[in-house]
Amino acid sequence: MSINDILAAWHNLLTWLSALTLGQIWARIYNPPNARNLIVAAAIIGPEVPKYVKRFKAWRESRRVVSFKWTLPDAAKDGWKGEVIENPSLSSHDKHPELLPSGPGLRGVEFLTCYDPSTGYHLDTIPLLSADQVAAQLESAERAAPAWAKTTFSQRQMLLRSLKAWVLKDMDGICRVACRDTGKTKVDAVFGEILTTLAKIDWLLKHGEGVLAPSKRPGNLLMAHKVSKVHYQPLGLCLALVSWNYSFHNLISPILAALFAGNTIVVKCSEQVAWSSRYFMDGIKACIKACGMDEHAVELVVCLPEIADTLARNPRVKHITFIGSEPVGRKVSAAAAEIMVPTCIELGGKDPAFLLPSADVKEWSSHLMRGVYQSAGQNCIGIELVMVPRTLYPSLVSMLQPRVKALRVGTDVGSLFSCMPINKLENIVASAEKQGAEVLAGGKRYHHPEYPEGSYFEPTLVGNVTFDMDIANTELFAPVMSVVPYDSVDEAIAWLNKSRFGLGAGVYGNDKAECRRVADALECGMVSINDFGVFYLNQAAPFGGFKASGHGRFGGEEGLRSLCNPKVIVEDRIFGYIRTRIPAPVDFPLPDATVYWGFLRGLVHLAYGPSLWTQAKGLLGLIKASINYKAVETI
Repeated sequence: MSINDILAAWHNLLTWLSALTLGQIWARIYNPPNARNLIVAAAIIGPEVPKYVKRFKAWRESRRVVSFKWTLPDAAKDGWKGEVIENPSLSSHDKHPELLPSGPGLRGVEFLTCYDPSTGYHLDTIPLLSADQVAAQLESAERAAPAWAKTTFSQRQMLLRSLKAWVLKDMDGICRVACRDTGKTKVDAVFGEILTTLAKIDWLLKHGEGVLAPSKRPGNLLMAHKVSKVHYQPLGLCLALVSWNYSFHNLISPILAALFAGNTIVVKCSEQVAWSSRYFMDGIKACIKACGMDEHAVELVVCLPEIADTLARNPRVKHITFIGSEPVGRKVSAAAAEIMVPTCIELGGKDPAFLLPSADVKEWSSHLMRGVYQSAGQNCIGIELVMVPRTLYPSLVSMLQPRVKALRVGTDVGSLFSCMPINKLENIVASAEKQGAEVLAGGKRYHHPEYPEGSYFEPTLVGNVTFDMDIANTELFAPVMSVVPYDSVDEAIAWLNKSRFGLGAGVYGNDKAECRRVADALECGMVSINDFGVFYLNQAAPFGGFKASGHGRFGGEEGLRSLCNPKVIVEDRIFGYIRTRIPAPVDFPLPDATVYWGFLRGLVHLAYGPSLWTQAKGLLGLIKASINYKAVETI
């Protein structure tokens, strides 16, 4: 059948359809057209069928949810009580050899004591990886990279839906494990571990494929015959070194992004949460395996800092994400520079809640309480400073003081990750009091009546803090609210902008224009107006800081694309017919200088002249140069 036959059949079909009445259409349903028209229609539609079948299969695969069982450890179950360790630490097994495991192959192995910081209960004593074992983990994940890069978006979406189903199904267990290893409360675990993780999964499912699809870029007059697209290709093996404060989310978040972008990943967890990290990683691996994919696409490393340093210098690694302290972040950045790989460095902050003169302090007092005392203040975007107009200071502290004193340690506010920072916190609060601040609540270690080995610090409220005090300039990472009265909004902005930190901030007030002005003026990575920390719950937004709070972003399209190599591919718009030709006046060997220079001047003015007249003169210059070239060539 020729093209003319097909076109004629289309014409007949359209003519036939346009002439039908509703009654005739109904009749035709029961009296279909003759076999010839059906054959023509099949010939036209047939070639498209495989494409739509393929799309349907991919869609169906992307919607699939694979279930798997993952058993909750005994230590996370109701009523469990472990052996209490006196003055617990990561090296408690050195003082208490009975904590060490027994068995073959453990001679010469270094260990780590895992314990619950809220109770002092012993969780496990686990072997640390040697340098050779860490290298083997990296090699394993690197070997899995080429095959993982070829997985389809529908396969990756299937994995994400399966992980989401696991989080929803086992939310209680995940929270219990996180609480046991970090000392946080279940409420804090839901806010920081579950909601944020589900937000990231949903954003990747809805928008991830579109973000990583080839992106068409505009051209210019000289490139009018070309099409330019950016293709986001996987980097290969990624490395994430993550902190202890959110043991589930900080582990799974870089995994979700790396896998969806087509990379494999090795995660080095904090030694403080090795117990929960191993449980969570094994669950993630079980999900990947249940989905029929390579579980070695993700690997967990539990090792000492000196061995972790070699991770960041390993040439197998193609991207590094770091979440942690500034001193370690600087070392990671330096190590990454040696192997020339991109980094995302997320460090600490001294985030302020900036109450403006128009703010209703009663309305925002609960936001301040949640922002400061959530996870016992061990939150990188937790509120550490409360900036308040001096005229509103008395009403604010009179409202906050009884609420802070009423907080129940161990119920409302969990423990610190360890007892290590307690002496430093006590000294900083005492120093502020000597300098004229008011300690209105707390300020000391809390001795829990049921858990004497727990690492608790009293919920603390310090008033009349001034800009020059250590407590106003040091990241505490603790349940301490420092209230700073100010006289001038601009003075307070100027002081905050002098800070070394610049992670997040909150601005509160009823004057929209003033809120926006202050938000624009603050030197930081993120600002919430009349809210606390919601920029992280919106996973479409990039997350990260400024100055000593780090660089790079995770979250949003910026974070996802940073895990890819943005490769530009430029091709002819009408392929094979219109191509770039080297104009004779600038072809090698070059002709007389007056010819090629006249041509180039004309080209520049034609392409970039500020007016039509300039561009027209440029076109004339091109024509003149071409004529001169032909004249020279003839001679």
